[in-house]
Amino acid sequence: MTVILASGSIIRRSLLDGVGLDFAAERPAVDEEALKFGFDGSTEALAARLAQAKAVEVSERAPAAWVIGSDSIAECAGRRFDKPRDRSEAAEHLRFFSGKSLSLVSAVALARGGEIDWSHAERSILTVRDLSEAFIDRYLVAEWPEVAGCVGVFRMEGRGATLFEAVDGSHFTVLGLPLLPLLGALRERGEMTS
Repeated sequence: MTVILASGSIIRRSLLDGVGLDFAAERPAVDEEALKFGFDGSTEALAARLAQAKAVEVSERAPAAWVIGSDSIAECAGRRFDKPRDRSEAAEHLRFFSGKSLSLVSAVALARGGEIDWSHAERSILTVRDLSEAFIDRYLVAEWPEVAGCVGVFRMEGRGATLFEAVDGSHFTVLGLPLLPLLGALRERGEMTS
């Protein structure tokens, strides 16, 4: 296999399947909390750092393959959000996002032979509507635990769209993989037909 996705994400696999890419998927063994600890750079730089670490870790195990790493970070009112630890924290996140602009930064990287060859990060802005307590409760009844693995506590391919008034940016970035820049990079490296 010449391309490996360093991710366990079903949606990222689905996006690559959808464009006809021939690839394998492997979960990376990366300590994300250690990479985040004390990081004081931009959210784009942090997302890129995480995506690159995932790509490099899998690439060291499969040095002949092009390895795709990716990561997403949610940011709201100057605060970065991780995936919620439990349903109570998910509700807290949704209360915080209510009526605000939520940024979702997604990064993607390509590694080969344990070295980063290419990386890209981009931001989408999602305008969260005012969310009532009743809505938050019903939403989590329907979406938990599926959204436990989602920064921002939403799956846009599910009921997540009901959280927002507007989205400014790439749909693929919102889904967690800047797909169009990645496809261009794969074409440049001969992994997809031009």
